[in-house]
Amino acid sequence: MLNNLGPLGIVGIVLLLAGIALIAYESLIVAAGLALAIAGLGLVVKSLVSGMLQSFGMF
Repeated sequence: MLNNLGPLGIVGIVLLLAGIALIAYESLIVAAGLALAIAGLGLVVKSLVSGMLQSFGMF
């Protein structure tokens, strides 16, 4: 699965995990943690969609 994600998807997963860890660590900075989680999720989705389009030869 990591081969299909590429480097951008891996960075997205790292950001997602960092965001979740930040939320779990201290609740006063929930907004920063949620922002990291959403940014990471967006990068993962973008990478997966790009990989799928490349496999069909559309991108």
